Formats: sequence, structure tokens, C-alpha cells
Amino acid sequence: MSGMGDGYVGTAQDAVRIRRLEKQREAERRKIQELKNKTASSKGQPGLLQFGSSTSEILETAFKKETVGLVTREQYVEKRVTIKTKLEEEEKEKLQKLQQEEEELQLQKLKKRKIKADPRLSFCDDLDNGNEDEDEENKNEESDKRVWRKFGKDPTVETSFLPDSEREAEEQAERERLRKQWVREQELIKNEPLQITYSYWDGTGHRRVIQVRKGDSIGEFLRAVQQQLAPEFREVRTTSVENLLYVKEDLIIPHQHSFYELIINKARGKSGPLFHFDVHEDVRTIADATIEKDESHAGKVVERHWYEKNKHIFPASRWEIYDPTKKWERYTIHGD
Repeated sequence: MSGMGDGYVGTAQDAVRIRRLEKQREAERRKIQELKNKTASSKGQPGLLQFGSSTSEILETAFKKETVGLVTREQYVEKRVTIKTKLEEEEKEKLQKLQQEEEELQLQKLKKRKIKADPRLSFCDDLDNGNEDEDEENKNEESDKRVWRKFGKDPTVETSFLPDSEREAEEQAERERLRKQWVREQELIKNEPLQITYSYWDGTGHRRVIQVRKGDSIGEFLRAVQQQLAPEFREVRTTSVENLLYVKEDLIIPHQHSFYELIINKARGKSGPLFHFDVHEDVRTIADATIEKDESHAGKVVERHWYEKNKHIFPASRWEIYDPTKKWERYTIHGD
């Protein structure tokens, strides 16, 4: 098949369309060949419509045929005028017929062009049509483009689920702005002063008050406590910060935790909240087992050596290492 070699990669529909176009071309070639054969067979025969002859030659041939023998002058002039008029009428009819055929051909081409063609076979249209057809197609395409440009987005259609790079960039910028704002606010909170009431415990309590920042760790707090207690207690003066323990609500808080962490997590201990560092009692006229206690006890600062020697004796026997994953609410509810 023409145009379908070993490298052809079109679909079955493409092949059907190619075969249909080839059949149309073959029919047109046969029609042209029949017209040529008909014209060739009529050549050489005397008549009024010889293909390729000029008007004067045809007129002269017909006039000679009609004036064989003796004729009068009036007959001679009359026959010549009659033949000329007849020839002009036949030429006019022939011209009208050619114009009609041309119009029908143009209509057929327009109908073919309206059929939606596969863009992979656009070369077939180029083979079928001449320069005039290409110009008309370009005009049609331009008009189609102008029509499509008039259509815009429908504002009533929901498009929030579609990917939008501009919207995503704006959302990312907003998230980054909120993140920075949150970080600034948390830094301000960490720098806020925090007053802590604690008791140095060596078997008896020695209550003191000290001020630190909310963002300070337990280790930094114990360093400040050591400096505050050193002039009064010799064992504190001679020990290191690592050997001091902070016990809050019967839980030993490791040095790496910060007050800020306990506050924002609203951590709880066995006997009360870990995020209140003052001392107050939960005074109620009516006991309600469904309402959580709000008592806060002074945290204890203990020297490690004393704790190891007395951890089997109350109150040290109740102390445990603080575990953020362990919940102690049941210890701080009335009636439990």
C-alpha cells in the first residue's frame, strides 16, 4: 500500500482512512483519463467542437461544410451568421457546465475538510489539497482559535482541589510566616521570669525562693540553687551540680528537662501538677471526686548521697524518676 511501509506506526483507523483517500484519488484519475480519451477520439473528426481548435478554425470548418455547392450571397451571409451564433451558444453552455462542475468540486472539498482528521495524518490533507486549500484551512484554524480565546474559566466551578503553583507558594509562605511568629512567641515565653519555691531537704525542710527563666533547664536551676545555698550548707558547697536532685510532686526531674517543657506539656506528678512552682493548697468546701486536685507543693532539692542512704525511708521511698510518657492523673484525682 502506498505510504505504508515497514516503518508505518499508525493505527488501524489511520490505515482505513488512507485506503479511502487512495480510492478517491484513483476515481479522480480514472475520470480525468476518460475525459482525455473522449477528447482524443473526437480529434480529427469534422465538427463544431473539436478539442484544441480555435474559434475561427471551428467556424471556418462548419461554414465550408454548410456551403458545399452554389449558394446565393444572402444564403452565404445567413449561414455564416447562423453557424457563428450556434457556436457561441455551445461555447457558453460549455463554460456554464465547467463552472458548475468546479462549484461541485469545491463543495466536496469543503465537506471533506469538515471531517475531523487525525493530526498524525495531517500530511494526507497536504497531498489532497493545493495552495488554495491550505490558505482556506489556515483561515479556518485562525477563526477557530479566535472562537476558543473567547472562552474563559467558569467562576462557579470548584477548583481548589486542582494543583496550583501560585496558591501552593502563597500557602508555603504563610506557613513559614506563622512558624517564625510562633518561634518568636515561644522565645518570649522562655525569657519570662519564673519564681520557684523550693525546699532544701536533708531530713528536714529549708524553704527558699529563687527566680529563674522559664526556658532554663533543671540543671541550670540547680546551679543557681547551689550558689544560693552554698554560704549556709557546707555539703552543698562541696558537692557538684550533678549530685543535686530536684524532686517535684514525688518525681525526680532529670537535669536535661526545662521548666518551659513542663509548662507547655502541663506535666503531672504523683501528688500534683509539675507546671506550678509556687505553693498552694486545694481548699474546697465540698469534696468532688470528679474534679482534679490543683494543689502545688514545694519541690525538694536533695543531695544525691543523702538520697542513696535514705531512699528506703519515707518520703524518699515514694520518689521515682520522671517519665514523660507515664501518666499520673490517677494520683491527683480526689477519691483515688
